[in-house]
Amino acid sequence: MDDHQALAAFGALSQETRLRILRMLVVAGPGGLAAGTIAERAEVSASNVSFHLKELERAGLASARRDARSIIYSAAYDALSDLIRFLLEDCCAGHPEVCAPIVTAAACCAPARDTAR
Repeated sequence: MDDHQALAAFGALSQETRLRILRMLVVAGPGGLAAGTIAERAEVSASNVSFHLKELERAGLASARRDARSIIYSAAYDALSDLIRFLLEDCCAGHPEVCAPIVTAAACCAPARDTAR
């Protein structure tokens, strides 16, 4: 990710509704959510949510696909990972203890192991 892409992503995320929508999409997983569902959950009009979703798409943070009569939006996990890597790229500056808490926190995203046997 270059500076221009990072600035576009941060610009899109600097608006409260868009940040809330992106977090919704991340929680929804790869299956995504229909635009109408997003509008209901975000408590905004369909035209308002459409505007915000387009901004997230332009920034590369969300993608859309048609499913029959619905448009389904999903978080662009690769772009989000790139943004995190961009932020952490120079994090340690030769001091790995600086990034240790972040790396440890990333374990929360690991899939749960099946312990029922």
